[in-house]
Amino acid sequence: MIVMNEQKFAFSINHESDIPKYQQLVNSINNAIAKHLLNKGDLLPSVNAICKENKLSRDTAFKAYSILKDQKVIESVPNKGYYVAGETRKVLLVLDTFKAYKEVLYHSFVNNLPDNIITDVQFHHYNIDNFKTIINNSVGKYYKYVVMNFDHKEVASVLTNISNEKLLLIDWNIHSKPKNNYVFQDFGIAFLDSLKQAVDLFRKYKAIHFVYPNFTNHPIETVTFFKKFCKEFGFDFKVITNPKDFHIEKDFAYIGVSDRMLGIFLEQCREKDFEPGKDVGFLSYNETPMKKFIYKGISVVSTDFKELGTKGAEFITKDEPMQYYVSTNLILRESL
Repeated sequence: MIVMNEQKFAFSINHESDIPKYQQLVNSINNAIAKHLLNKGDLLPSVNAICKENKLSRDTAFKAYSILKDQKVIESVPNKGYYVAGETRKVLLVLDTFKAYKEVLYHSFVNNLPDNIITDVQFHHYNIDNFKTIINNSVGKYYKYVVMNFDHKEVASVLTNISNEKLLLIDWNIHSKPKNNYVFQDFGIAFLDSLKQAVDLFRKYKAIHFVYPNFTNHPIETVTFFKKFCKEFGFDFKVITNPKDFHIEKDFAYIGVSDRMLGIFLEQCREKDFEPGKDVGFLSYNETPMKKFIYKGISVVSTDFKELGTKGAEFITKDEPMQYYVSTNLILRESL
């Protein structure tokens, strides 16, 4: 019979901590498995033993073991006790919305995880009530959390319910704290640097219009750095926020953060018989698998969503802090 090596593993409960005691028990076992202090088949302490040694209630111990059973981390054998099951673990990936480039991120994330990691995906749709529900209902149920945050004053406080070592913030550096683990992209200086690489192409046009529709959740700092670019290089420019005001003109260049507006741009090109890259220019934000095939190719400024997913998976598989910025790059095609 396999028994637990008590010299290698013991529960550590901090009665002064803000972390619920049942969650501390869950974390202790998960961390012990990650460090191979506990292995498949090891016998865990009985509920009575946990309560006696750590001055906890039976409800607390039962709740911890129930969560671990739901996660398939442990299993119970009647009249024998609780054992470490396989190393199957569940992680939560919280994204904003489902778009083509988020699909690239998702597949890169799950494809770089071992087979024993199960990923649940939720979408907050930039709604703070949805976000609260997702996070509050998930606390303690997952091994680790990868969360795409957004611009709302309550986001940071909601995330305090998750232990920092279990949480990775991705995509946008907004409402984050210095101690947070993160994999971000830079929507400011990196965007400006990308525009500078295309300065000679923009000079073909009379002016540059930034299409930043009022329905977008794209970081506003991108607009700030667009204006800085135009002023630095002497371009006439305009920011269009009302989609109804978007009417393309010959010899004008456009930058867009919305694929919906890209579709409208292409429709107007067809109606007016404009050829992208000659009569008008377009630079899109965020690479998708299809943009290289549309109208001989759409030029893009984009982070590497595949790398973003890969780094997220690395956070899951390695018990190490992570603070990393994914590069933003200009990909030139015929549309500009």
